[in-house]
Amino acid sequence: MASRSRRKVSSSKASGARRPSAKLWGIAAGGTAVVTAAGVVVSMATGTPPATAPSAAAPAHSTPQASGEGVRELHGVPVGYPHTRSGAKAAAANYTTVSGSSKFLTDKEARHRAVAVMAAKGTAGAAVKKADHAAGAAVGSLRGDTSKVSAKKTVARTGVLSAHLLGFDAHGAMVRLWTTTVRGSAAGHATPKAGFQSVTVTLTWESNDWKLKDSSASTGLVAPIDVRQAANVPGNFSDYVPAAAEDPVLSGAVDQSGFPAPYGHNERGARAAAVSATMLYGDPRFFTDEDWRHRMLAATAASSVLHSVTSDADSTARLVMENRGVGADGTTADGSELVTRTAALATRSISYSDQAASIELWTASVGGVAGKDETQRPQVAFLRMTVDLVWEDGTWKTTAVTPSEPLVPSQSAMQEADPADSFADVGGVSNAPATA
Repeated sequence: MASRSRRKVSSSKASGARRPSAKLWGIAAGGTAVVTAAGVVVSMATGTPPATAPSAAAPAHSTPQASGEGVRELHGVPVGYPHTRSGAKAAAANYTTVSGSSKFLTDKEARHRAVAVMAAKGTAGAAVKKADHAAGAAVGSLRGDTSKVSAKKTVARTGVLSAHLLGFDAHGAMVRLWTTTVRGSAAGHATPKAGFQSVTVTLTWESNDWKLKDSSASTGLVAPIDVRQAANVPGNFSDYVPAAAEDPVLSGAVDQSGFPAPYGHNERGARAAAVSATMLYGDPRFFTDEDWRHRMLAATAASSVLHSVTSDADSTARLVMENRGVGADGTTADGSELVTRTAALATRSISYSDQAASIELWTASVGGVAGKDETQRPQVAFLRMTVDLVWEDGTWKTTAVTPSEPLVPSQSAMQEADPADSFADVGGVSNAPATA
């Protein structure tokens, strides 16, 4: 892997090779926000929820729990979610990520154990058959151009770009996810391919947790890969094969401010903090809502860099708003909507101690304007970045974000990019995914 030169979160100059051109987002170069958030969001494909969706009744409540500690893993499946809307979004996202992972798709025994953990009572038998069928259909995409699948060389990652609650009450939830997937092999000569899916997940609350009742997937809204990002060769993806990196785990745990609850004082908590910070920098409110942006930065950035990163973020947000012609409501004069989001595809720990950590993320950032102007159509950029953190005030806070060479899959020939105006009905606060 290429070396990475560290850059303070508050720095006004971006570092690292081949970061996305600022022209893509219509802003001037510079600032952490440009690297971690500028132009990054889309929601899932729209559609009418089935009549059986739970009602959008008043939310159930639970006591906030520490991110990275409340959610635990059983047979590789994150379990133990809060009984909240965010908890339901997190469960839907994690179950979808697990179901698209290399181990789930290539290891029958592991798949059946995972299904047993996720499935609601009375649904395990049917869920196993459905999972086996889906795995059989997907496993070919993990071979690349080699003669057979090498489980150790597979690349199977899922990033959740948005999550919309179609229905929610104390007993169940229905969540529609908009995801980007990367599947292929680090062996051979065929670059892993990117794809987009719309996944509808039905959950039920039982045994004090969210359980999977049903799920269905279809082709999702397709954003083209930024033309400035050339596809990498297969070997470049070796840092993200199963043994080298982990899927992000979303907890849905938040404190009274609405931002992630304090993270566990362990490596998992540091990974969660890095993932959440990156996702929050990619939220459209980062650009359109100054109060939200300042509160978010206070919740994620270390005190040593808070003042400078706030100034830097304010400047970046102002440039985006001015250059895109976007008002405080997130729309342009003709009603076109600013669309941004960042999803984490995978995480790798570079270093860890009780007081400091360095986490590398592979991310997919979508951004642009949904409207009639095709030159501003939302596009996706695939970035690697290293997030440095310190343990401060009982949680993990970021001190630096270092962009490095992008890790770019190839565009699937089967998924044609959607026109700009097709993104008009997606995005927005209600579609924000749960954080880690």
